Amino acid sequence: MLKIRDARVIVSCPGRNFVTLKIETEEGISGIGDATLNGRELAVASYLQDHLIPCLIGRDAHQVEDIWQFFYRGAYWRRGPVGMTALAAIDVALWDIKAKAAGLPLYQLLGGRSRKGVMVYGHANGADIGETVEQVGRYIELGYKAIRAQSGVPGLASTYGVSGDKLFYEPADADLPSENVWSTARYLNHVPQLFKTLRDTYGDEHHLLHDVHHRLTPIEAARLGKDLEPYRLFWLEDAVTAELQESFRLIRQHTTTPLAVGEVFSSIHDCQQLISEQLIDYIRATLVHAGGITHLKRIAALAELHHVKTGFHGATDLSPVTMGAALHFDTWVPNFGIQEYMRHTPETDAVFPHDYRFEDGYLLAGETPGHGVEIDESLAAKYPYRRAYLPVNRLEDGSMFNW
Repeated sequence: MLKIRDARVIVSCPGRNFVTLKIETEEGISGIGDATLNGRELAVASYLQDHLIPCLIGRDAHQVEDIWQFFYRGAYWRRGPVGMTALAAIDVALWDIKAKAAGLPLYQLLGGRSRKGVMVYGHANGADIGETVEQVGRYIELGYKAIRAQSGVPGLASTYGVSGDKLFYEPADADLPSENVWSTARYLNHVPQLFKTLRDTYGDEHHLLHDVHHRLTPIEAARLGKDLEPYRLFWLEDAVTAELQESFRLIRQHTTTPLAVGEVFSSIHDCQQLISEQLIDYIRATLVHAGGITHLKRIAALAELHHVKTGFHGATDLSPVTMGAALHFDTWVPNFGIQEYMRHTPETDAVFPHDYRFEDGYLLAGETPGHGVEIDESLAAKYPYRRAYLPVNRLEDGSMFNW
């Protein structure tokens, strides 16, 4: 038995806000999990501190499945981003402890390696097509085999995925939400031009991806997917909001462009129809927002049965703890597709020392027992929480829209 003697929440802002759970056992083995929910960080911190941690003390840290079921089935108000993010933090910390107790890197407990390295994609963006083309070239020079390309849209002052900083994109940029203006018509006319230029410039050797960020209707997404077919995208991400899972049927009827969705999902129920009806090609749910390793194993197993691959979310609002744990999961999972990889700032990397590394387009999980990421609590304490919201979106007529 590995008896849990303490657990605490650490909130820090080394360039952006992170919430980390640290669980300690009486035997002196500790584990950490990420509990960051972008723009709603303190809600998860409170849920952990006030409601879940008191129920953890005294339990056997080895009983990962039972503890997961206790917090999931034992809560009448199940699922949702706050609850599942908190549960994920507990789950990942417990897997970290279990692997450390065994003296093994986490991927070995999951079943061992299925691959030598994990292919990742980076984020290239520019104010216009020319700058985006230049930034894609920069990522190619860095060794990336897959690049997500986003461009400013003529006539719009700002749009998702475009920033001044080309490596550390952070959309949670204001003490109160900033407002963007959106035009679907301008966007739909612009994006095919971007990818035509990219293929004309760089050919077909590299994988190209694009994120719509939930901004289209199904028929608009079908049109875009069809228009992009000549440029052979690796995937078209979040083309529509996915609350209505069956809406993807219409997109499927009109385009063969691969579809990816799921970074905002909190459970298998959010994607059951999408996967079982083969309406998507990649499931993007994350360890931190969908209940941790224990629950993502179930989602990945369902996906494998239906020829759907993983493509987990990996933006900078997920701490290196999630990235490290995800890499161990990716190293093992048989139906792996690709892993998003946004580099963290030097300040973040210093607070969260880790053993994973980037080489020639791949991230490589380390061999340190556990998931290979720790937290420097003394350094974390030097970066106090700073409120930051994600932007909101309005149409040109002033009505609210999806960000």
